Amino acid sequence: MSDIIQLLPDHVANQIAAGEVVQRPASVVKELLENAIDAGATNIKLLLKDAGKTLIQVIDDGKGMSTTDARMSFERHATSKIQKAEDLFNLSTKGFRGEALASIAAIAHVELKTKPVNEELGTSIKIEGSKIISQDFISTGAGTSLAVKNLFYNIPARRNFLKSDTVETRHIIDEFQRVALAHADISFLLHHNNNEVYHLKAGNLRQRIVAVFGTKMNEKLVPIDEKTDIVTIQGFVAKPEFSKRKRGEQFFFVNDRFIKSSYLNHAVVNAFDGLLEQGAHPSYFLYLTVPANTIDINIHPTKTEIKFDNEKALYAMLRATVKHSLGQYNVAPVLDFNRDAGLDTPYHFKGGSTSGSVPKISVDPDFNPFKEEQQKAISFPFKREKETQSWESLYTSVNTTDAQQNESLFEHQQEEKTQKTFQIQRKYVLSLIKSGVVLINQSLAHQRVLYEEFLESITIREANSQQLLFPVKISFSSAEIEMIYTIKTELENAGFSFDQFTKDSVTIKGIPVSVTESKITIILEALLNDINLEVPDASFSHFDVMAKSFAKTLSIKTGTLLSEKEQESLVNNLFSCKEPTISPFGKATFKTLTLNQIDNLFNS
Repeated sequence: MSDIIQLLPDHVANQIAAGEVVQRPASVVKELLENAIDAGATNIKLLLKDAGKTLIQVIDDGKGMSTTDARMSFERHATSKIQKAEDLFNLSTKGFRGEALASIAAIAHVELKTKPVNEELGTSIKIEGSKIISQDFISTGAGTSLAVKNLFYNIPARRNFLKSDTVETRHIIDEFQRVALAHADISFLLHHNNNEVYHLKAGNLRQRIVAVFGTKMNEKLVPIDEKTDIVTIQGFVAKPEFSKRKRGEQFFFVNDRFIKSSYLNHAVVNAFDGLLEQGAHPSYFLYLTVPANTIDINIHPTKTEIKFDNEKALYAMLRATVKHSLGQYNVAPVLDFNRDAGLDTPYHFKGGSTSGSVPKISVDPDFNPFKEEQQKAISFPFKREKETQSWESLYTSVNTTDAQQNESLFEHQQEEKTQKTFQIQRKYVLSLIKSGVVLINQSLAHQRVLYEEFLESITIREANSQQLLFPVKISFSSAEIEMIYTIKTELENAGFSFDQFTKDSVTIKGIPVSVTESKITIILEALLNDINLEVPDASFSHFDVMAKSFAKTLSIKTGTLLSEKEQESLVNNLFSCKEPTISPFGKATFKTLTLNQIDNLFNS
């Protein structure tokens, strides 16, 4: 029997490793930014084209690499970060596995330019699919520039798996924000398709958070600062009134490394107990500093999960620290020790009897409660006469017989139109049909109606737009402005009209006729959130997600009282839809109950 087990060729092994390290362009961005930070850079530039599919370039002013180091950096398991296994439990750098550049070079065209500060010439290396094309000495500035072009060019299946440019850009911005928030002392610049998205100057933590998320964030922040023997906790939480329905602005950093931890998140949420509405999530930017030997960051390929030696103690401290800050800055209710002493029970009365002088009651014998009404009657004689007739009419039927009352009621019912719909608990609409009844979910049904109307207006017929008397200026973060700009054409097709884009705001001068001015911000925020959540998945379409987002935001909500005409209109519009049975999100809009099914309820 011949041997069948053999070592994989290096280029194949690198491609397999790339499948773990490089999931999408954002993975490359994360690795290159972290390498620049580990190199001691104080200024880092990130240049993108086509959401990183065509180009990802990171330029830094770090210490650079020698010719030998530059060549070695593309070898598998080559790293300057660790020398022995014990170093894994005392890490102070970002990257340490030595797989990133080798994996990236296996699935892209890579060009490296680097020069140490004390060298006259630098090194240029070009690699395509793990194969070195050229290596030369060049004249370049100190630091490193690494350009990754045509990502996944030799793996078409992986390239086809990527989402739209908008979604991939959102993932890149997420990674960029995490790195930038972890290092407020470093200047960052982000350009996408030659447009400046971020220009973050070095500063303190509050300045960095405000620069990333917009000036409106400044008023929301509550400082956190606590030092103990096992952990130092710093950062900010947002005031409860600025909580959100979706989890978004929630950041944990441990030793300047972004992490995800549902356990620590629970501690923060617990600290907000009683301050948040049901379903709301707090925003926070929390930085934990712990001894490096008390954590293990090598338990997940993306290094976003960490194992702590003393999780329970961290939980308790984090919860207590956040709760203390909320109380200290008068965000949470506290005991009021400055109450008015005059409201207290007099000391001499405590334990005493209630007997004593009886309080006197004074009566105004001239008070006439009808005096005001009489004055009104002078000013409005016709109205007063009408009110009097109506008042007296309450007593005219006292002497009528029961037969007369029943006859009158019967005649009234004959004239009244038979009602076909009924609203139940301000949530469902019950409609009568020949075979039984139809129970309609008013919110889901209205979503279906609005969805088809929006989709038709966006894709088939030109949407009607109403011009605003005064243009509305709305503040967003730089990342959100970039996202809105990428779908500007689709929004204009939907009926929006834009006047001006800046780095942190957008001015709107026209909106769809079905949208009110007060709903503009809500609609755009919901739309951005839906795009972030990649709705829908593989068949992503801005038109579709826009129609779904608009329908969800503007639809009738549970708890809304509908008139009979509104109920009938909803029923008629629903059954005029192409797909009346399901909502845009796949939920049933109505259920039918036949007479036989109703009979069985009583016969069983």
